[in-house]
Amino acid sequence: MPDSILGNNPGGVKPAGGKLGVLTVGLGAVSTTFIAGVESVRRGHSRPIGSLTQMATIRLGKRTEGRAPLIRDFVPLAELDDLVFGAWDPIPDDALTAAKKAGVLDERDLAPVADFLAAIRPMPAAFENKYVVRIQGTNVKTGRTKRELAEQIRQDIRDFVARHGLARVVVVWCASTEIFMRPGPQHSTIEEFEKAMERNDDAIAPSMLYAWAAIMEGVPFCNGAPNLCVDTLALIDLAQRKGVPISGKDFKTGQTWLKTVVAPALKARMLGLAGWYSTNILGNRDGEVLDDPASFKTKEESKLSVLHTILQPEVYPDLYKDFSHVVRINYYPPRGDNKEGWDNIDIFGWMNYPMQIKINFLCRDSILAAPLVLDLALLSDFAQRAGMKGIQEWLSFYYKSPMAAPGLQPEHDLFIQQTKLKNTLRHLMGEEQITHLGLEYYT
Repeated sequence: MPDSILGNNPGGVKPAGGKLGVLTVGLGAVSTTFIAGVESVRRGHSRPIGSLTQMATIRLGKRTEGRAPLIRDFVPLAELDDLVFGAWDPIPDDALTAAKKAGVLDERDLAPVADFLAAIRPMPAAFENKYVVRIQGTNVKTGRTKRELAEQIRQDIRDFVARHGLARVVVVWCASTEIFMRPGPQHSTIEEFEKAMERNDDAIAPSMLYAWAAIMEGVPFCNGAPNLCVDTLALIDLAQRKGVPISGKDFKTGQTWLKTVVAPALKARMLGLAGWYSTNILGNRDGEVLDDPASFKTKEESKLSVLHTILQPEVYPDLYKDFSHVVRINYYPPRGDNKEGWDNIDIFGWMNYPMQIKINFLCRDSILAAPLVLDLALLSDFAQRAGMKGIQEWLSFYYKSPMAAPGLQPEHDLFIQQTKLKNTLRHLMGEEQITHLGLEYYT
C-alpha cells in the first residue's frame, strides 16, 4: 500500500486502548437508533445484526486451513464497552426524546435503555437553514464568521475528550442532506477554503465546517450523506497533511444497496439493460428534507452514479448504451422511517428478447444505517491506529458514492468492495491476500 495512504507507520497497528468517543453530527433517527442499539447490545438485550465488524468472519489462508475468525477477534478494534457517545443537533431534544419522535424503535426496545439515552443531550449545531430548508432549529451556534463556528466545533471535540477521559474520537455525519453544490475555487486548496470561511462564503456549507474541525483535531471523519463535504481537494489535502482518515459519502442502505447487488449480476451474465425505474416513499425527517428540490438533487446525483459505474456502457455499448435510469423519492408522512422502494428493471437477453425484474423492498432506513455507523466508527479508528490517512477507499462498501483518488473511478460492485475491505484488513494484519484462484488445490 503506497505511503500516501498508509502514512509513516506501516509496520504495525497501535492497540485500541482507552475509550473511543463517537460524535455524530445529527441526533435524529439514524444516530439515536445507532446509540440505542449499541447500548442494547452492551446490556445483553439484542445482537449487533447488520454489523460486519461484530458478526462477520474473515477467511485467512487456504480453505483447507479452516481459519475464519470473527473480524472483531482478528482485528484490534475498540470494544463496544469502550464507546462513548455525543452529538450536535439544531434541535435540543435529548436522545430519548429524539428517538421517540423518530419513531424507529418501539417502546419495548427504548425502555431498557431510556436512562442512558436521556442523559445524551446534543451540543449546539453549526447550522444554517438555507442549506437544509425544511428544518428549523434553536440549538444553534452563533459567531461572526464560519471560521469562528468551526473553531467552536474544535473546542467541542476537545471538551468532549476531556469530560469523558477519551483516548480517541471519530466523527460521523448522520445529519440531513444539504442542498446540491459543486466544487468551486473555494474548495481547491486549504488556503482558499479557510479564506472562504473567514468571509462567510456561501460555498462553505455547515458539513464542511465539521469536516475541517475534525481533521484539524486529528479526528477521522465519515460522511454519511450525499452532500459535498469532505470530498473536496482542500479537505482531502488537509487530511493527508494531518494524517487523518476520511471517507464518504452517503450511507448505502436500501434501494441503492440492492442495485449494487443486482447490477453486477446482470453484468456478470452479460444481460442487457433497457431501463431501471426506481421510486421510494418515506416519511421520516430525511424524507421531509428530500422533499425540497435542492436537497433531492444532491441525493439524486448520488443514486444515479451507481449503475453507470458498474455497467460501463462505454465498454459494453451493445448491452448498456443509453439505458434509461429514473429515480424518484416521495415524502409520505404515514410511512415514517419504514421506507418502501419499488424497482422496475427492463432487461434483455439472447436474441434481444425482453424480460423484467420487479423488486419491492419494504425496509427500515435507520435499522439498515445504524450498523454502518458502528462499523465506520470502529474501522476508521482502526485505520488511524494503523497509520492510514486521507481517502479510505477500502470503506467504499458502506457508501453510495464512494470517495476515490482524483481521476480514479470509484468501485460500486458490492462484492468487489467487500473483497477490497477484507483484503485491506488482511494486509494490515500481515496475512496473505485471498485471490480465490483455487488452482493450488489441484496441482
